[in-house]
Amino acid sequence: MKDMYKDAIRMLNTLQTNASYLEQVKRERGDPQAQLEAMQGFLERSGLKVEDLDRLNIIHVTGTKGKGSACAFTERILRNYGLKTGFYSSPHLVQVRERIRINGQPISKDLFNKYFWLVYNRLEETKDPAHASMPAYFRFLTIMAFHVFLQEKVDLAVVEVGIGGTYDCTNIIRAPVVCGVSSLGIDHTSILGDTMEKIAWQKGGIFKPGVPAFTVAQPERPLEVLRERAQERKCPLYLCPELDDFEEGSQVLELGLAGAHQRSNAALALQLARTWLQCRSCQGLGELKEMPPSTELLGGPVPLAPAFQLTDAMIQGLRDTEWLGRTQVLSHGPVTWYLDGAHTTSSIQACVRWFRQAALSQDKPHDGSEVRVLLFNATGDRDTAALLKLLVPCHFDYAVFCPNFTEVSVANNADQQNFNVTLENALTRCLENQRTWTRLLEEKVGQDPWLPSPLRVGGLLQPAPPRGSLLLVPAAPRPLNSPALVFPCLAQALRWVAQGRDPQLAAPTASGAHPHPAASSGAVLLREAAAVRVLVTGSLHLVGGALRLLEPDPVPVTGHLCLHEAPV
Repeated sequence: MKDMYKDAIRMLNTLQTNASYLEQVKRERGDPQAQLEAMQGFLERSGLKVEDLDRLNIIHVTGTKGKGSACAFTERILRNYGLKTGFYSSPHLVQVRERIRINGQPISKDLFNKYFWLVYNRLEETKDPAHASMPAYFRFLTIMAFHVFLQEKVDLAVVEVGIGGTYDCTNIIRAPVVCGVSSLGIDHTSILGDTMEKIAWQKGGIFKPGVPAFTVAQPERPLEVLRERAQERKCPLYLCPELDDFEEGSQVLELGLAGAHQRSNAALALQLARTWLQCRSCQGLGELKEMPPSTELLGGPVPLAPAFQLTDAMIQGLRDTEWLGRTQVLSHGPVTWYLDGAHTTSSIQACVRWFRQAALSQDKPHDGSEVRVLLFNATGDRDTAALLKLLVPCHFDYAVFCPNFTEVSVANNADQQNFNVTLENALTRCLENQRTWTRLLEEKVGQDPWLPSPLRVGGLLQPAPPRGSLLLVPAAPRPLNSPALVFPCLAQALRWVAQGRDPQLAAPTASGAHPHPAASSGAVLLREAAAVRVLVTGSLHLVGGALRLLEPDPVPVTGHLCLHEAPV
């Protein structure tokens, strides 16, 4: 069965570069609506009709940042009501099975194997020479998730949009119970547009006639676009109240996910869960106010949904929510890893606030010898210079850049194969990030001439001489002396950072050593520091690879990283 599962993963990976699909994409590029029509065709060839999806009682969620967390909060709350939940999300961090969950757990290898081949064989049997014989990676997994949820008879399915909304393949869902829009920001501009208004238009595409929808606080103009989309689609749209409004008296709700930005995701989840329960006439809700009439939406501002008294199941659900790779802290002896898959300017800003607060809350070394390290990578069309600029104020002693590949060779690792990204291309981007980081630090020193000027050796920033009493003074600024290093894979990068001090990681080998003198001097500081604090961010795929190496048995999933970005 193990080999059959690996065969399924390898076959799934071939859908990343399906030649006929690429030809189809070229034909569809000028007609995005054709993408949804193609998705419907694939669904029907697999043995399902769009009407079948109505039985899944779907909660459909989109947004730029926080949509995965909002989905996780929502699923956990509803599971507390004794409901059998399905949860479809992307991307995965460690194993592809994470994308399709039942009752919070990734489906087993046996179930993955069963439904993968069921869908694959049906599509093979219904080939049409005039069209792509197989859907692309994300489309295939979406269809497979629908089969899993229907045949395993879940009570509801929480479905996270891949990218955008209007033309995302999940938008073949025609009758969800409720929809949600998390915080909006700039991301995937080549697909969704380069302004917040264009992106809001795409996100509002999941709205359906008569289906209640909720959104969190948004900038004025994008919120107006969402309102217009809701009006156009005859969808009642409401603004979520702040989480503070649910906290009676001095009660502070405890969230399973760290970071102040998670409060808006939790507030959205409460509205989604409560509305789903109301629409399905579930018991145990207590006395709750009715929603404002949808007519308030027409021609006016988005009405505020009322706060309500939370049930024990809701309070416990918020507290018990887990979402790997988001504001996650791993303490491994003197090395503490801070993992957050932030990859937009807004989410990086939230990540910086969380990291600075989390790092400050840790016990300080008695001798003050603390080293901070940034481990960063970014994928797609993201503006990495803008992301890195936001990270400069954290005053990292070292910045490490590497591709998302856990090892240089992935020949024996089916879950990690990515036919769309070559190691050469990934390393080129890392070198560009290295140069950007160096330039940003030089600009910072130029703006603050009283800061010590870094020494330059061979184009890399070298560390200043060993630091003395300056670091013992909390109010004193940390010198901006970060060398920027590039490693060919995550394993080598993590081993260099840990220097054998993390029990999960072997010491760096001579063959894996970085040839630059900055790496040698940095290794000494890392080995001698009382505390090493490492922020891993910029890409969920990077965080997933780090988790695989740092937590061989993470809860609730184990396995390997896969690097695929969901298109549409």
